[in-house]
Amino acid sequence: MSTEMTTPRDDTLWRRVVRDLADDLAVDAHARDRAGRTPLDEVERLREAGLTAFLTASDPAAGPGGHGADLRTACTAVRELSAADSSVGELLAHHYALSWTGRFLTAPGTRGAEPFARLDARTAAEGWLLAGATEPAPRGTGPGLTLTRADRGGWLLDGRRSYDSAVAVADRLVVAARPAGTGDLLLVLVDPAHPGVRAEPAADRVGQRLTGAGTVAFDQVPVPRSRVLGTVPADEHAVAPFTSLAPLVLRLLLVHVALGIAEGALAEARDVTRARPPEPGAAPGDDRPAAGGPADRGDDPYLLLSYGELATSAHTAAAVAERATDALARGLRAGWALGVEERADLAVVVSAAETVTGRAAVRLTTRILELVEGAPPAAPGAGGGGPGFDRFWRNARALTARTRPAHRLRDIGDHYLHGSHARLARSA
Repeated sequence: MSTEMTTPRDDTLWRRVVRDLADDLAVDAHARDRAGRTPLDEVERLREAGLTAFLTASDPAAGPGGHGADLRTACTAVRELSAADSSVGELLAHHYALSWTGRFLTAPGTRGAEPFARLDARTAAEGWLLAGATEPAPRGTGPGLTLTRADRGGWLLDGRRSYDSAVAVADRLVVAARPAGTGDLLLVLVDPAHPGVRAEPAADRVGQRLTGAGTVAFDQVPVPRSRVLGTVPADEHAVAPFTSLAPLVLRLLLVHVALGIAEGALAEARDVTRARPPEPGAAPGDDRPAAGGPADRGDDPYLLLSYGELATSAHTAAAVAERATDALARGLRAGWALGVEERADLAVVVSAAETVTGRAAVRLTTRILELVEGAPPAAPGAGGGGPGFDRFWRNARALTARTRPAHRLRDIGDHYLHGSHARLARSA
């Protein structure tokens, strides 16, 4: 399927493309969240904007459409889109992390890089959206996926696995599965249109309703050798430090989704508060933080205190996230020369960003629900203060519920006190 796309080629253009798309998504974000449909329209908007090909190689050998953006650029795009619609931000975050998989498994110019070069070219040329996961299913979620040798070579893929995005709308699935009798993990590319692949979208999610999350069942799906993207050894000590950056990239992108939720909720609450007329009989200094129309917002110290605390919380989370982004960008530039110690340090700063940003997003969206309670909508169709703003809170809760802050903090503490690396690697 070939798709005509706008392709951002320089910083000025891509920033405008992302901003325009974010403004477009914000207009009907509440209505789409309420509907909770499969994100076909959202994916098409991403394709038309050229953002599905944003990270693919920009040289002619990789095909037309690629931009070759870096990590910071990708994080900025995900963050801005998430402020408008965090489901779209998360969907794009998973796609970006998967589109970079080949960079972590094969050194440039090696024979193993060929499958990823072809994947890059098709993703750029056709606007493919990728879904899946590069790690095994979490413990306690079922047997996961298995690969068995096919009679004519290659593999047969079987099993069920839940994914957090795009199971019903992806053009290709990047799947991690273990061959029978070995602990190594193979990453394979699967066409979801194959009759042996069945997607079951998740229903009635609390938040992040438009990511396209769900479960995919695989029944004797053939995987030829050409669709095997690479191998991750079962022994974590045999995994190159640079290879182990792959899960950190996804975690950092999701940090920017959480940050976008916090910043989007705060900005929209500010607009509602500014537009809200003063309550009849309200006097300066009245202890009612829900007030804050043009006539009294400058005189209510409680309202100003609340917004000051929330803005400071958002600034703090942004500073921590940006520090982690800079650090991981340096790790990516180090490439295959990255050392074990440097990788452990990167895991620490990403874990810290996850913890700080996740807590800030939940606290900020909870407090905003109180500040805007009973307020009229900021724009036609946006919903009232309650119905419109609970979307931010639900999305923050759904996104951060997947991480375990206590485990992250324990790992950070162990690394700080003892220089331990093992749990940091496992928690990645």
